[in-house]
Amino acid sequence: MTRRSKSPLAAADWIKAAFRALSSGGVQAIRVEAIARDIKTTKGSFYWHFRDVPALKSAMLDHWRHHATEEIIAANAGEVTDPAQRLQHLIAQVTDERGAAYGGVRTEAAMREWARVDRDVADAVRGVDRRRLAYLQSIAVDLGYDEGGAAKAAQLLYAGLIGLEYLEGQGLANAAEALQSLGVMMIRGPQPTV
Repeated sequence: MTRRSKSPLAAADWIKAAFRALSSGGVQAIRVEAIARDIKTTKGSFYWHFRDVPALKSAMLDHWRHHATEEIIAANAGEVTDPAQRLQHLIAQVTDERGAAYGGVRTEAAMREWARVDRDVADAVRGVDRRRLAYLQSIAVDLGYDEGGAAKAAQLLYAGLIGLEYLEGQGLANAAEALQSLGVMMIRGPQPTV
């Protein structure tokens, strides 16, 4: 039995550890005993916070929706009024190291893989994707794009984020640098076709 000498664990500690397990081993890695070992505590601590593993998974989805989407959008929308600066700030937010405690750049890809086998997760991912795309589109509109161009610009930037995070997880890209370049292209606006 392992003991934790510091203050008692909160539900958020279990959620972070569950995301790390998901990111490194897939949904099948979200197991109480393995996570307890990771955070150096007993299984009893888990049951203090969660009824069972499905309850933990549900809490993970709620946490992801809130912290990885709504909280970032709210902070970004409230801090910067210039749309170009808002876009650059958003890219910096989503590529910083805050996500390391949750599994880093592999977390988003792990969520999408989980969505392939779980309808509730698929619904959550689809909802988050819609929300994120709508926010990116609103920035593009503020940058001067028409509605159609804004939708395309948002899709390209978001697809870039998803793909670049995957590549970074494989050691093949630097998502922050590449996304900053995509952001600069978006800020310059649509280029005329020849």
